[in-house]
Amino acid sequence: MTGADRLAPREHGPRPGADHRGPTGPTRPDEPDGQDSPDSPVGGPPKSAVLPAAPRAWLGLIAALAALTVLVLGFRYAGHSGPGTVDAWIQSSVDGVRAPWRRVALAIDFLGEPAGAAALVAAAVTGCLVRRWPRAAVLIVVATGLTVATTTMVKPLAGRTIHGEHLSYPSGHTGFLTAFAVTVALLAIGRRGLGGMAAVSLVLATALVAGAAMGWAQVALGAHYPTDTLGGWCVALAAVPVSAWLVDRTAGTLRERYR
Repeated sequence: MTGADRLAPREHGPRPGADHRGPTGPTRPDEPDGQDSPDSPVGGPPKSAVLPAAPRAWLGLIAALAALTVLVLGFRYAGHSGPGTVDAWIQSSVDGVRAPWRRVALAIDFLGEPAGAAALVAAAVTGCLVRRWPRAAVLIVVATGLTVATTTMVKPLAGRTIHGEHLSYPSGHTGFLTAFAVTVALLAIGRRGLGGMAAVSLVLATALVAGAAMGWAQVALGAHYPTDTLGGWCVALAAVPVSAWLVDRTAGTLRERYR
């Protein structure tokens, strides 16, 4: 071997495990195929988005139908101080439960009280921050807050009462727990990469379980008419997708502004 041969640089292939740089930078193994990183200029939702792209159209349709239902029920029972026909039929089999089911109803009801709701939100926000997903933490606060604020504002407008002067439509307890559960389901969909009808089915199933549980508790304890709980459930279905869209939109705007 000549001296020139000894001095010539050797060519090496890529080392196993080394980063492979594409046109937009190094790829990372934790980024699923077809999904952009938070700072990627390529189209499509960033990895940190809280409103998944796959079920977005379906969630928008569900939100619109839910908002329409809230309006229809609000006009139907505006100013009423008693149950409707459907309310009376359901109440006859649910209202006034005894122990041990009454204790179960009180435990579920506590999750919609200020102390219980604050504990749920605080635990979820802490979990998101530990996972370094601040946008998800913001969504939990915004979605549940918007739902509770909406039910609170609609009550005097509808003017429906129960047990005298207690405003009842729509149910804030049912709205809160449904909004919390649907928000958690949305975040799980984004992390697991679910798409299509699987994502929509998970959202609806979660909403049904949470809404049915809190709705049953409210009717069993005599705090609401069944249609009040349906109204609160629909408020949540309308508020959560809107909240997720707003959070993503605001985060994207701020990222572009301070990039």
